[in-house]
Amino acid sequence: MSDFAKRVNDLPDGWLQAMGVTITNATVDEVRAELTVGPEHLQGYGIVHGGVHCGLIESLASIGAALVALPRNQSVVGLENNTSFVRAVRAGAKLHAISTPITRGRRTQIWEARVLDDQDRIVATGRVRLLCLEQDQELAGQRVQGELNPPA
Repeated sequence: MSDFAKRVNDLPDGWLQAMGVTITNATVDEVRAELTVGPEHLQGYGIVHGGVHCGLIESLASIGAALVALPRNQSVVGLENNTSFVRAVRAGAKLHAISTPITRGRRTQIWEARVLDDQDRIVATGRVRLLCLEQDQELAGQRVQGELNPPA
């Protein structure tokens, strides 16, 4: 596990912690995670809620994009998340996800991701476009400060 993955996993709060997601690798070239599906991940029909897949895909893309942006004294925010649901998943399944960059530009980045089950079948795919913000740049009338950056 990379040092940055450990730092993310050690955060006391946040969506990843609430969902039981463990980041297993986090670099500028690839971010990986694992998740065991529990009742908190399910919608009314007993399958994983699409928002879980969307959130997982966006989280991995954001971590990777942030690792690219931080050395440039930038932070990142998501602009667009396109997620496709391929296969239904039920409680008890073990999922793993992999996100890799398509482009890592100065102003925007695009990352794609795959969520796979324990038999390596694709259950969801997605693409996330992120905006790279300079420190103290305004976002919707508010100054962007450290809260959008991953922990240092």
